[in-house]
Amino acid sequence: WYATIDIANAFFSIPLAAECRPQFAFTWRGIQYTWNRLPQGWKHSPTICHGLIQTALEKGEAPEHLQYIDDIIVWGDTAEEVFEKGEKIVQILLKAGFAIKQSKVKGPAQEIQFLGIKWQDGHHQIPLDVINKITARSPLTSRKEAQTFLGVVGFWRMHIPNYSQIVSPLYHVTWKKNDFEWGPEQRQAFEQIK
Repeated sequence: WYATIDIANAFFSIPLAAECRPQFAFTWRGIQYTWNRLPQGWKHSPTICHGLIQTALEKGEAPEHLQYIDDIIVWGDTAEEVFEKGEKIVQILLKAGFAIKQSKVKGPAQEIQFLGIKWQDGHHQIPLDVINKITARSPLTSRKEAQTFLGVVGFWRMHIPNYSQIVSPLYHVTWKKNDFEWGPEQRQAFEQIK
């Protein structure tokens, strides 16, 4: 059993110290503004957000979980166990000043998506909608299409045995020194990876 928690507007839940605010000043339509909350888009925001949430969970003695920035997953043998773990984490986060929308809490369920990955029976798998998109893909017609396709399937490479051997002919058509040439090797690799 699984449950996921996604903290609502996590970055904006984190106040900036007054002495840091001038670093985040900007001008819009001739008026100067500054952020007073942690802005999205700043390269250090995800690290700071993750660390503060992690610290709150550790301080609150949260049950076993996985956390990626503001997304959290808990698991257990029964729906009741998962519900209790999730509820404890929600209470810790609320006490730490984070907002939780009920619509952002999923589960308990025997199958759930977390970070775009399907979790079921103690394993993570490629979601069916992703498999359908990959298998429905028509043959590639350009270097750019090949790069995009390899990016998509490459994300799932841990689930594809012999991935690098299979896609090797597809990588050859992405090299700038090579002309894009869709031959039998590429066709075979493309069909095999699908």
